[in-house]
Amino acid sequence: MSTLIKNRQIVQDQWRIVQSLEDYAASAPDESIVVPLQAWKEHRNVLLARLGKTGVWLGPADDPAELFASAPLPELIAVHFPAFTDGRGYSTARLLRERHGFRGEIRAIGDVLRDTLFDLARCGFDAFALRADQDAEAALKAFDDFSEVYQAAADRGPLFARRSAAARSAA
Repeated sequence: MSTLIKNRQIVQDQWRIVQSLEDYAASAPDESIVVPLQAWKEHRNVLLARLGKTGVWLGPADDPAELFASAPLPELIAVHFPAFTDGRGYSTARLLRERHGFRGEIRAIGDVLRDTLFDLARCGFDAFALRADQDAEAALKAFDDFSEVYQAAADRGPLFARRSAAARSAA
């Protein structure tokens, strides 16, 4: 099993990414797997009937709204970054958290680097499968790179609103 950063701690990854029908066929019935959105849409009932847990991974072009067309939702949604320069996954996470109200695990997979963790967390990601050449222990420090942020994001509102609220509560 590979390691993963989840909720700012290094843990063993209990999920396996399934990319093809052959990968799915080779999975044990009680294994926790993450399948592409298209497989989820086509085989949702079969996947939900498995003993193991099933999550869904979204590619850069996938619309997260498709997951919310019918219930139940997977407990894990992975967002794939094919290259660290592809920022569409940031928007996907914000849509999942803010527009759709998803409260389960949102995991960044693919080309995930230490330098992106702080911003990924701000957008709503809570788990990070780092690229193989990244040191997870060193990457944990990324969450403390900045002590304050000005802009609103999935993790908190804008600085002026937080300061205003603090001043009202102090009065």
